[in-house]
Amino acid sequence: MTKQTKETIVAYSFITPNFLGFAVFTLIPLVFALVLSFLQWDGANPIQFVGLKNFTRLVGDTVFWRALGNTLFYTAGVVPLTLACSLFLAILLNQKLRGRNFFRTVSFFPYVASLVAVAAVWNFIFSPTRGPVNNLLSALLSIPVENLPRWAADKNWAIPTVIFFSVWKNMGYYMVIYLAGLQGVNAELYEAAGLDGANSWQKFRHVTIPQLAPTTFFILMMLVISSFKVYDIFINIFAGGDNQLTNTTRVLVYQIYNTAFRSLEYGYASAIAMILFVLVVGITLFQFRFEKRFN
Repeated sequence: MTKQTKETIVAYSFITPNFLGFAVFTLIPLVFALVLSFLQWDGANPIQFVGLKNFTRLVGDTVFWRALGNTLFYTAGVVPLTLACSLFLAILLNQKLRGRNFFRTVSFFPYVASLVAVAAVWNFIFSPTRGPVNNLLSALLSIPVENLPRWAADKNWAIPTVIFFSVWKNMGYYMVIYLAGLQGVNAELYEAAGLDGANSWQKFRHVTIPQLAPTTFFILMMLVISSFKVYDIFINIFAGGDNQLTNTTRVLVYQIYNTAFRSLEYGYASAIAMILFVLVVGITLFQFRFEKRFN
C-alpha cells in the first residue's frame, strides 16, 4: 500500500466508531421515521401505506397547532431572557471581584444539577399556597396568597413559570461560553475607546457587543434549537401527568411522545417529528447562511 492509502485507512479507522454510533442511534432512526411518516402503524397490526394522509391531517389538528404555538411562545421567552441574563453574568463575573471563581461555580451549578431534583425544589418554592415566593410576595404587597399567581398550577402562568425555570437553569452554561468570548476581546480596543472619551456604556455598545457577535450568534442558534426540542423540563415541572400537561402546556416533543407511545399512532407521530426536523434544519441552515456575517 502507498503512504496515502495507509493514511486514509488510519483516518477512516478513527472516524468509523463515531460514524457507527451516529448511524445506529441517529441516521437509521431518522430515515425510519421519515418512511414511517407515510405509513399507518400501531406496532401490532400490519403496516399500511397512507401517503400524505398523516401530513394533511396535521392541517386540521388543533392540538398540534396548540403544541406548536406553545413551543414558539416558550422559545420567544427563553431565547432573549437567557441571552440577556447570561451576558450580564459573564460581564459581571469577568471583573476582578473578590470570590469571583466561587460565584462562577454557583452560577454554573444549576446547569449540572439533577433536573428532577431542581424541578422538585422549584415546584416547592413556587407552590401557590405553601411556597416561600408567594408567602414573601403576600407579606411585601399585602395581598392574600389566594390572589397571587398560582404559577405552574395556573394555565395562564404555566409556560411563563417554565420559561423562568429554563432561564435560571441554563444561563450558567451560556455564561461560560460568553466568558470564553470575553477572553478573546482585545484589551487595546477598550484602551483606545477610553482615550477617545468613551464611557462604560459606550465601550459596551461599540466594543464588547461587536466583538461578541460570533459568540452571541452561536448561543442564539443553540438556544433556538434546544427550545424547539424542549421536553424534559416540561415533564419534570408538571410531573408528567395528563392532568397538568393539557393543551395549555403541551409542546411539540411531548405531543410526539404522547401520539406515539400512548395513542400508538407511530406514523402520525413520525409526521409531527418530520415537521420538527424541518424546523430545526431550517434554523441550522439559517445559521450557516449568515455565519460569515458574524466572523
